[in-house]
Amino acid sequence: MIVIKKFEKKDIDRIIAFEKELRKQEPDTYFWEPDEKYKLQLEHSFSDQRFNTALSFVAVKEDKVIGRIDASLISSRSDASCFSVYLDWICVLKNERHNKVAQKLLNALREECKRQGAGVLIALMANNDEAQKFYRSIEDASIHDTGIWIDIK
Repeated sequence: MIVIKKFEKKDIDRIIAFEKELRKQEPDTYFWEPDEKYKLQLEHSFSDQRFNTALSFVAVKEDKVIGRIDASLISSRSDASCFSVYLDWICVLKNERHNKVAQKLLNALREECKRQGAGVLIALMANNDEAQKFYRSIEDASIHDTGIWIDIK
């Protein structure tokens, strides 16, 4: 049985185990290790006000994290009625993707967005075939533009 729940501080060790397994399953995709520094950053994020708008859920099966979704609420004064959410990351262990885990994570995020009054969920799509297929299968979604990353220096 797969349970979708909010990511809490007590889940950090399971998240680290998930990310290590993710790197074993996809060594050509993730290029940094979830080390002790990363673990400390995750722990700190739960008391850092900059993360007050973070929305994160995990998929748990047999007490192990098998998937994760992370997003952030966005508010902008350019359109004071617009309240959006940016989908930063969604990932599921390869050997669990056939169980519609990503869809379950996305549904949990959508419900939370709805609860908080957000009107739209915005995501940048990864360029690999599997991600493209997933994003193109999402109901009530439309593809608009490509993304750009701009360094802040």
